[in-house]
Amino acid sequence: MTTTTPTITRSDVRARRSGFLKDMLTVAKRALRAIPREPESILPALIIPTFFYIVNIGALEDLTESVPGVEGFDYREFQLATGIIFAVTGISRAPGLVTDLQTGYFDRLLLSPARRLPLLLGLMVADFALVVALCIPVIILGMILGVSFGTGFLGVIVFILIGALWGLAFTGFPYAIALKTANPGAVASSFLLFFPFAFLTSSTVPLDALTGWMRAIARYNPITYVLEGMRSMLSDNWDFGAIGKALLAIAIVAAVSQGLSLAALRGRLDRG
Repeated sequence: MTTTTPTITRSDVRARRSGFLKDMLTVAKRALRAIPREPESILPALIIPTFFYIVNIGALEDLTESVPGVEGFDYREFQLATGIIFAVTGISRAPGLVTDLQTGYFDRLLLSPARRLPLLLGLMVADFALVVALCIPVIILGMILGVSFGTGFLGVIVFILIGALWGLAFTGFPYAIALKTANPGAVASSFLLFFPFAFLTSSTVPLDALTGWMRAIARYNPITYVLEGMRSMLSDNWDFGAIGKALLAIAIVAAVSQGLSLAALRGRLDRG
């Protein structure tokens, strides 16, 4: 009896398609491993909010004590949320994505069996881990200066979560720019989308203390509600209304920014 061994041709050998979650975590791990090699992209995110936090306290803490309608609150606590917002906004792996696009690595990934959506979502998972890590030093600084959370340890967790979700919601803008242009300068300028709006809100003084036109703009600024939701964690009671408004504001910004990033990804795939 003779047996024949089947002949395996080159076309029969194909890479096995992995799962969605595995693809996403693989991309996230690669992005996280690259962070220590790029301290220039992280250090400003710690220096800038720390600078604004200390300077605003030094310049305005005594002044706010004499402003009608804003007595009786701790300005150091009030400014902590602003410091977090400055720390997490605009932080993303979009510059790394630009490098992958320019070197052709992203195109090689498209030739692999990897799913397409995790190529972007994996970067955002790394972003979320990074912005959570960035929140911690700012909070520690606040505690050193005497800030306390009336809602306890759980309030600290929710405070970080709201800040991290806001940072993640904003990442859609730099990713959309990166996928559309593959230009590092354009990605770096995406922070300018946020910077003007950061001051057209209750970032330095309470909403009720703003002038009429400034107060009107701040009421339509989603950052206002993110700040108020975070600041509610510092009070003695849980303000679920403020938390809900913060999450709604984050959801609205995320719908816009992430929608743009997904559209840019589809456009990049179509060109590829």
